[in-house]
Amino acid sequence: MTKQTVIDAKGFVRTVNRLSHEILERNKGAESLGIVGIRTRGDFLAHRIAQKIAQMENVPVPIGSLDITLYRDDLRGKINQPQLKTTDILYDITQRNIILVDDVLFTGRTVRSALNALMDIGRPASIQLAVMIDRGHRQLPIKADFVGKNIPTSYGQQIQVMMTETDGEDAVYLNGEEGGDR
Repeated sequence: MTKQTVIDAKGFVRTVNRLSHEILERNKGAESLGIVGIRTRGDFLAHRIAQKIAQMENVPVPIGSLDITLYRDDLRGKINQPQLKTTDILYDITQRNIILVDDVLFTGRTVRSALNALMDIGRPASIQLAVMIDRGHRQLPIKADFVGKNIPTSYGQQIQVMMTETDGEDAVYLNGEEGGDR
């Protein structure tokens, strides 16, 4: 099994900065933004993006955390049920441009669950998706609006996003052997 560094700590900071700039550019500032991170690493990434945008625009950016556990389509029949976390969105998302943030976009099922959860909370003006890594292999017609890095992978490979908040370092690794498709 190989482990390849795809983004190092300096590259991680540059990627967060670029994503923040792209979000501001597309939305013509931060006034109508709300940022929501999908627990767990998407939440940490969302906080970093919100801090960077607030710093650049000199305005506070509403931030929230979304737990999609109850919206997942793979819970039936599982013996070990996933542990519920909390959804903390303490602002009205109605008529805001919501930036939904996750660490890795893979099949699209997590994002679909997050979209359902958000629509149960309110009716945003728009929902835009920002991800650190897009690794392909979509099972649903979902595409990110903002991508830190596209990394084509085989099914046998894994993307590991490491964040200081949980892992003690900022980095992205590609694990596994190439050519390990189904």
